[in-house]
Amino acid sequence: MAVHGVDPSLTGELREPVTAEGRTLLGLLAEHLPQIRAEADGHDRAGTFPAAVFAGLRKDGVLGATVPRELGGLGVTSLRDVCLALLTTAEADASTALALHMQLSRGLTLTYEWRHGGPAARNLAERILRPMGSGEAVVCTTVKDHPGGGRFVSTLTPAEDGWRLSGRKILASMAPIATHFVISARTAPGSGPAQDAAAVVYRDTPGLTVLDNWDGLGMRASGSVDIVLEDCPVGAGDVFLRGAADQRDDAALAGQTVSSITMLGIYTGIAQAAHDLAVDALRRRKAPKAASRTLVAEIDARLYGLRTAVASALAAADFLSYEYAGDPGERGRRMMGTFQRAKLLVNRLAPAIVADCLTLVGGASYAASHPLSRLHRDVGAGAFMHPFTYPDAVDFLSAAALGDDGGPGGP
Repeated sequence: MAVHGVDPSLTGELREPVTAEGRTLLGLLAEHLPQIRAEADGHDRAGTFPAAVFAGLRKDGVLGATVPRELGGLGVTSLRDVCLALLTTAEADASTALALHMQLSRGLTLTYEWRHGGPAARNLAERILRPMGSGEAVVCTTVKDHPGGGRFVSTLTPAEDGWRLSGRKILASMAPIATHFVISARTAPGSGPAQDAAAVVYRDTPGLTVLDNWDGLGMRASGSVDIVLEDCPVGAGDVFLRGAADQRDDAALAGQTVSSITMLGIYTGIAQAAHDLAVDALRRRKAPKAASRTLVAEIDARLYGLRTAVASALAAADFLSYEYAGDPGERGRRMMGTFQRAKLLVNRLAPAIVADCLTLVGGASYAASHPLSRLHRDVGAGAFMHPFTYPDAVDFLSAAALGDDGGPGGP
């Protein structure tokens, strides 16, 4: 009789970690889940960031989970295990999971720079990773410029001692406690061909202001505030230069995938939490109606499809990240394609599952104090997460299917 090892439902449905480092991370997180769950509603109602929760996560090494062991972290490299950690956190509170993603994803991408970048990139990555591993550094990454026109586009201008950075960023989750900011920017015209860049700015940098202005429809405790940058000095060695602006680079799609694919766990966790609340409510009823029982079966099937699709996408991303030795452009296209197909499914299935759970529970779930109300608002954030939003994802995936060059990053 053949022996096939671990129960495939545990790995195929994203229910158990696959590495020892992932098990350590999940074990550490488990100690904090009761506090996260207990404080979630209060922080959501007040729109406040759970600073005490993150102080505990910082103390216990969770915020250094994706930092290499050589630099003081837990050494988690599996995208699947990071995603599972975010999923588990999101079942307790999605806002906390979104903020935690900021730190964990930055550890993953900086580790790649440290292992594979040029000398300057390796040096800068190590200078951030070491304090992340020790718990000293909390790193917020900001991509989205304020939609106020050209004056808010984040721009690096050459200066005698390095650079000056100006602009305004929005949706900077975890910014209230960040010690370091990685700011997506572009070098200014006049300094040679424009280049995409990521500038590292420290909390006490002159000209940097972290606003207290987050008032979101959902993810209200994520601290997704604006950051204002007014002629901030940036050292010459504190900038990752990414290459010519507006130039197609399919190889870079791999890094974008690594940075963001684990977020799928957040919205999967929201859907799972909604399912569990609704099913628990239904079990307490003496004789659920046939229509309710049918809807439970449909929710279960969609949740199974969601979890297995995400698990499959993560398995592919892990393989292509660490074991694929082929063309870098092909790797990037494959990673992003798998990610975007899973992301489209998550963005359709997770909100539908939550909405049907509200139907099962009934009118009580429409009260702002009901936990399903928070899940209903939080799950919508997935549609706005980069890369890509819906129009760009459609362009990318349809270009690949049709063999044309119409999507971001090409087919």
